[in-house]
This record gives sequence, structure tokens and C-alpha cells, in this order.
Amino acid sequence: MSKLAHACLAAGFAVAGALSVPAHARGADVSDDPYAWLEDVEGQKQLDWVKGVNAKAEAEIASTPAFKQLEADIRAILDSDAKIPGVQKIGDHYYNFWKDKQHERGLWRRTTLAEYRKPQPQWETVLDLDALNKAEGKNWVWHGADCRKPDYTRCLIALSRGGADADETREFDLVNKKFLADGFYRPEAKGGLGWKDADTVYVYTDFGAGSMTSSGYPRIVKEWKRGTPLDSAKVVYEGKPDDMYIAAYHDDTPGFQRDFVSRTLAFYNDEMYLRGKDGKLTKIDAPNSANKGAFREWLTLELREPWTVGGKTYAAGSLLAAKFDDFMAGKRTFDVLFEPTQTTSLAGMSVTKSHVVLNVLDDVKNKLSVLTPSATGWKRSAFVGAPSFGTVSVSAVDSDDSDAVWMTVTDYLTPTTLSLVELGQQPEQLKSMPAFFDASGKKIEQHFATSKDGTKIPYFLVRPEGLKYDGSTPTLLYGYGGFEISMTPGYSGGVGKGWLEKGGVYAVANIRGGGEYGPRWHQAALKANRHKAYEDFAAVAQDLIARKITSPKHLGIQGGSNGGLLTGNMLTQYPELFGAVVVQVPLLDMKRYSHLLAGASWMAEYGNPDTSDWEFIKTFSPYHLFDAKKDYPPTLFMTSTRDDRVHPGHARKMAAMMLDAGKDVRYYENIEGGHGGAANNAQAAHMSALAYTFLWQQLSK
Repeated sequence: MSKLAHACLAAGFAVAGALSVPAHARGADVSDDPYAWLEDVEGQKQLDWVKGVNAKAEAEIASTPAFKQLEADIRAILDSDAKIPGVQKIGDHYYNFWKDKQHERGLWRRTTLAEYRKPQPQWETVLDLDALNKAEGKNWVWHGADCRKPDYTRCLIALSRGGADADETREFDLVNKKFLADGFYRPEAKGGLGWKDADTVYVYTDFGAGSMTSSGYPRIVKEWKRGTPLDSAKVVYEGKPDDMYIAAYHDDTPGFQRDFVSRTLAFYNDEMYLRGKDGKLTKIDAPNSANKGAFREWLTLELREPWTVGGKTYAAGSLLAAKFDDFMAGKRTFDVLFEPTQTTSLAGMSVTKSHVVLNVLDDVKNKLSVLTPSATGWKRSAFVGAPSFGTVSVSAVDSDDSDAVWMTVTDYLTPTTLSLVELGQQPEQLKSMPAFFDASGKKIEQHFATSKDGTKIPYFLVRPEGLKYDGSTPTLLYGYGGFEISMTPGYSGGVGKGWLEKGGVYAVANIRGGGEYGPRWHQAALKANRHKAYEDFAAVAQDLIARKITSPKHLGIQGGSNGGLLTGNMLTQYPELFGAVVVQVPLLDMKRYSHLLAGASWMAEYGNPDTSDWEFIKTFSPYHLFDAKKDYPPTLFMTSTRDDRVHPGHARKMAAMMLDAGKDVRYYENIEGGHGGAANNAQAAHMSALAYTFLWQQLSK
């Protein structure tokens, strides 16, 4: 699977309808948990509790003129017409999904490349989600479109109620710009629908009792013919209940059409099968831990562990390439496209018609190169026009017919730019985001802290040029540290307006558990070694204090999802280091996490709490580490009722326990929003303004 696929899965998917299942029906003993009742997500008693604590948080944080101004400023940024409209080439047009003040839920629209080059392109509306919601009385949130090659006349559009991961899929006529009443339709569930040909789709979804894995993902994938009922679809592959996710897809590259089945057993542990025309499955005999990819005549393997094959040993983190048909025939000869060093890791690759663009992180800084296959092997050349500083990403415009790529460049202080690059030529800058905050007099630095075991931990720092090193500056430290996801610099109008413009310092920690140095960096903080991620983050905090950039009473932290588990552990294990803590959409009860929504899918990351693993898991379970006798810094918990990835019960229970113990806690739960916390720009602005206002209130004292 690709890194992108793993990043998406890291977010998690949960069983449709699970939001209203009582806690006692989902396994694991809760008899000794006085706050287990809060796991019933949509119960009236529980929602009444939510509304009560929400009102208290709103009264304290959201009632000031400063809050209202910041909320309005962030809303204006999110609604701005001047943002870069990222596009996807579908047929002859370039499509964009756009939200602004007038289009709260968004427009799916298209234009031509000639128009897109203009400062103010003319757009043709394809689907108006606000109009659809009004007509249907729903609150649909866009989840994307899969448009059928090569004619691009039909698309499969996924829509989510209120931003949850559960979604439904409808067939859409791209010519007449309307949904088909008799087209393919997948009812609301976790899973997906993808084209095989004009009249056939692969469907992996909730087919009824026993059809989902223990993680809440599809366990069965079927082939479904147009005009037949879904329950008559033919089984393609059936996984085991304790698998993680089963799916299938069709590669429609001209001349290299293939079908694949993916069986994900756990994170970074999957099997990939080639499906023949007769339906026979042939396993791609590569390590389960390798990220497997196929394009045209090539098979690529990104190794996560050392692999000895064909008399050679290839290092973890390497990217290998072989002729696909040769590999399937048993040959084991590879070209090494990338091999990591102590400071480098593969951030990604993008395939154009004739080339492969490699994106490498070197001490968390992007470097691009171009590889070209030839009769004598792969040739390497420079990527012309790539900047020497900033986060750089590239993606193919049309991998079937073009050697052009989109290139985006950003950092914490420089508005993002988008360029069109014909490989080998200088970039053509097409779009630039406006400056949403005053970045003058501010500076970006990279430092390295020393963790408890001696490991050097990089972190980025954005500070005023005239910073006084007296420990008095309000400083916000952000982190994630999980699922091999890297934290690289990016321009955020919200961070700029809500923090930097006020004179605050902003820091981002590249702790173990992430992907900044490839698989080894991620694997260093798995399961029993999870504590190393927290020691890394504490080391960065201590470094900020030692440098007198800030001091504990002026140092705040923020993180969401796995980053919420991080900040929850900072709160309970290192309370003396911080003056304020924001914990967003978090995992906190690590005894229950694998029984709540998609939690079982994360056991490869954290361990299985129903086994002896609990002995180490309990050392990083904030819900169990809380001690009512201890002092804790002011804390804000934030989550969403409609989050069907990480159960809102984590945040509810922790907040309730701390409130009952008389601790300095605020809680805010958005009734919509999914795992992102917000379903539209108004909600997103409100949530951001709450976090930044709370932090500034506490840290600027």
C-alpha cells in the first residue's frame, strides 16, 4: 500500500451506526469505570452533559471581543476567495472542490487549463453541495469523486453525513451534471466503490452481519454488475474477521490494465494480489511490511524492514523497482531507486508518463530528483527549479499522457505557491496564496534537542527576530509522533493570525513515531517503546526552556488524534513543564481504545490491551495515569460528536474525571464535524479560535 493509503487508514474508519451502540455492547469490561456511560455518543443524558460543559467553556473563552475578532479573522481566511484552488485533471477539464462564505458545504467545479492560468478563472459548477443539502434536507460533506477512464462521463461521488467517515456513494453523470436515479449506489457505511469498467464496480462495504472486520473496516470485496441488486454481487475476496481492511481496485493505465486485491492485516502489514481475467488471485510475493506499487511495466517496493532476496540484502527504507511481469514470473532482480542514510528518508514518489520524481527528506527538508528508466538502467537527473528551502511536494498532472507535475512550495511564514512544471524546464508559477498574517520581523529556525536516550530530535521554531531570551514569551509546541507521518513546515493563516501575529513563538517537534527519518523513526516508538515519543517531546519542551525562549508557565502544547494521546501523556506525565494543554479528538483510555470504533486497527501501533501488552500500554494511558492528588496545568479538551474514527468518549470521560476532581479543565464538543472536528468553515473557525484564545489567555499571564 502507498504511504497515502496508510495515512488515510491511520485516520481510521468505523462501522456505520456504531455511534449509537451502547458501551456495554462493544466488548471489554467497563464495570469499574464510573464514566463509561459517556461512551453512549448520542444518548440524551450524554448530550445534555456535553451541552452543559460546552456552555461553560463558551462562557469563559468565547465571550470576549478578542475571541470574536479572532474567530472572524480565521473565518475570513477560510472563506477567502484568494486561496489557491488546487485542481485535478479529469479528461479535458481541471476540477476543484471549493468552500467559501457563500458556499459553506462547497462547490465541485471545473475549468480549462487556459482559464486556470488566469488570475481569476471562470469556473463551471458541476455540483453544488449546499443546494443538494437544501433539496434533500441533509448535511452532506464532500468525500471525493472517482471518475471513470477513459471517457470520464461517469463518476462515483462519496458523501458523508456531518463529516463522519461513514459515507454513501452515488453514480453521477458528468455530462449532464446530475446523479443517476438508476445508477450505482452504495448505502452509508465504511468502505468504498470503485470502477472496474463502464458497467462493473468493485464494492467493499457493510454487507450485513459478519461482513466487517473487528476494526470496523470492510472484510469482503465484491464485483457488482450494473442493473443487478447489490446483494447479488459476486465475492472477489473474503478476509478474516481480525484482518483490518479488504479492498480491490482497477488500474486503467493504457496498455497495462490490471486488477488488484488488497488485504490489510494491520498497519504496514498487507498482502497484495493480482486478479486475473478468470478471477484467479496471485499473490505478489513481497514482504507484508513493504509498500507495494505498480505502474505501467514496473513494480515498486518501499521496504520497511531489511530484505534478503536474490542473494542480496536491501536496507529498510529503500525503494526498489523491478519489471512487473518478470517479478511475477519469479525473477528477483531489482534496481535500487533510493537507499536511506542516517539523515534521509523517502517522503514520496510521483509517476509521470516517462519519469519518476523522488521526494527525499534530509533532516526534514525536501530534496527532489528525477529518475528515468532506460535500456541500461535508471538515469538520475536534477529537478530543475526546485527551491532550496521550504516544504516541497509534487504530483503528476496526468501520469498517462504528460510529464508535467504540480509543485507546491510552502513554509511557516511564506504563503504557499503552486507551479506547473514540465520536467527539465523552469517552473511556471500559476498561483500564490495571499499573506493572511503579518510575517514581518519573524524568523524560522531548526534546532535539535537531546532525548533521554541521547537521540537528537529536530524541531522547527518560528520566533520574533527581536525575541528576548528571558523565558517570558508565550510559546506553543505542536506534535504528532505516530503512524510514520512527518511534520513538515506549512503556511497556516490560523496559526499566523491566532498566535504568531500576537508575538508568540511557535514550535513543531519531529519526534519518533513519525516518518521524518523513515521506518526506523516510526518503529523506534512502537508499542513498548511508545514512551520514547513522549520523552522526545518532553526533551523539545525542556530545550525551549533551557534556551530561555520560554518557561513552563508560558509554554503550551497542542495535538490531535494520535497527537491528542501525545498531549494527554504530556499532561499526565510531565505537568510541570506546561502552562496550558489543548487535547483534540484524542485517544486517552488505552484500556478501551481497541473496543471503540476503529480502535482495533491501531493495535500494531499501540499494542493489544486485552493481552499482556496492557503492562506497557498502561504506562501511556492518560485516563489511567491521572492522579487526583496531583496538580495539572489548565486544560482544554476538544472533540466532535460525529467523530467516528476516535470515539468522543475518550475526551468526555477524561474531562469528566478531571472536572469531578476539581481540576482546571474546559471541554468543548462540536456536534458535527467528524474526526477533523468541523464540517464547515464556520465550525472550523470557532474551534480554532477557542484553542488559540484559551492558550493565549493562560500563557500570556
